[in-house]
Amino acid sequence: MPKIILLLALLLSSFAVASAAPAPVRVGIAGLTHAHVHVLLGRAQRGDVVIVGIAEPNRDLAQRITKQYGLSMKLVYPTLEEMLTKTKPQAVTAFNSIYDHLAVVQACAPRGVHVMVEKPLAVSVDHARQMAALATKHHIHLLTNYETSWYGTNHRAYDLVTQQKTIGDIRKMVVHDGHQGPKAINVNPEFLEWLTDPVQNGGGALIDFGCYGADLMTWLMQGQRPQSVTAVTQHLQPQVYPRVDDEATIVVTYPHAQGIIQASWNWPYSRKDMEIYGQTGAVFALDSRQLRVRPTEKAAPQELTIAAPKAPYDEPFAYLAAVVRGDIQEDKLSSLDTNLIVVEILDAARQSAKEGKTIYLSK
Repeated sequence: MPKIILLLALLLSSFAVASAAPAPVRVGIAGLTHAHVHVLLGRAQRGDVVIVGIAEPNRDLAQRITKQYGLSMKLVYPTLEEMLTKTKPQAVTAFNSIYDHLAVVQACAPRGVHVMVEKPLAVSVDHARQMAALATKHHIHLLTNYETSWYGTNHRAYDLVTQQKTIGDIRKMVVHDGHQGPKAINVNPEFLEWLTDPVQNGGGALIDFGCYGADLMTWLMQGQRPQSVTAVTQHLQPQVYPRVDDEATIVVTYPHAQGIIQASWNWPYSRKDMEIYGQTGAVFALDSRQLRVRPTEKAAPQELTIAAPKAPYDEPFAYLAAVVRGDIQEDKLSSLDTNLIVVEILDAARQSAKEGKTIYLSK
């Protein structure tokens, strides 16, 4: 008899724990043209989010993607307004052009719907400030998603450099991001169309990959705004990308440090890596898992394999759900404050490349 009672107690306890699990966050999708939408649609079912609606006017594209993932076309609405009205999501993820991020926030913020956009936050400082004002007024989270936010190596590097002071104060940061180019890696035509449009994307490689370095550097520098930005852009493949740059180098200066962002659609392979040099040594985040640490000149480099961050910091949508539920605070990498500075750096870089001079940021 006691064994039966114990078994019943265990079953009831398991049921209570299952019952206490939070309801999944209701998420809407604004646009399907950005290829990163596949990360959301293809993620393992963790029970933390449920897709309640998709706003996409291109019906052919919507049919192709819903079929790929076994979703019903009943989820698809021709406009964001209709999707918001009929499905009432708690949060919306934006997978449309960067120019359209402002319109997403304009539609969502007054309804109290939180927003996560794909990097970068906005196409210009003007758009970014309008978005920030709406987010503040209507008390919503406005997050920016970067793939590099979920790299365990970047977080270990941050801890070693800013918390443990393993290499002394930062003196130089170098960030490399990019791939062989969107045409070469065969992104979908709907994505390529706006990614190579100077209005819809705001530029080419400078915007597409320069934002990663600007985000990581702002984070490492504890939210400091840089003193100046100098950029050089090139068209190494003018026949492929006639309207936007495909090669960009951005130099960002701080009172006691310098950052170099190398963004390219001409790398021979895909890369997202970072070098941090301090007063005594260096830390290299080689990719999402491999870290090299050399604390002093005489020390032998240490090669470390770093685990992925623990949930919900291991991927964007678990993180989004946790933020919306109030389980965690916003991470600085995705925060509005950080990403306003990111857009300011990109805006200044674009101006610098166009005018051929260093742009000094106002205090």
